[in-house]
Amino acid sequence: MSHFSTVKTELRQREHLVSALEDLGYEPKQGGHPVRGYRGQTVEAELAVTLQDSADFGFVWNEANGAYEFVTDLDLWRQSMPIERFLSRLTQRYALNTVLKASLTEGFEVAEQRDCQDGSIELVVTRWDA
Repeated sequence: MSHFSTVKTELRQREHLVSALEDLGYEPKQGGHPVRGYRGQTVEAELAVTLQDSADFGFVWNEANGAYEFVTDLDLWRQSMPIERFLSRLTQRYALNTVLKASLTEGFEVAEQRDCQDGSIELVVTRWDA
């Protein structure tokens, strides 16, 4: 019996997901790595994060809905924040990376970026038209 749980997400772009994980201080391994769980059980993930004091976690591509699913052994989750808060912060960083990439593509420059005390992020982009 598997201990792994999967959580559907709306995270679709690997590049932005990798950047979001790195923003949160993780070093994701890309391309078919095992995610370790209870008693050495593993599940294969396209993105995997190996942790020392907790269960690993990863992301598995779901072809049916075109998005990554978060996978981990929730019984072994020992991170400093609950899983719901972690996914919320990850989604926020994913959205920020998506907006930053789109803004740069459209010729905008980041004028200001600030992490607020309430957990929100203020972002000001500018573009000068000639």
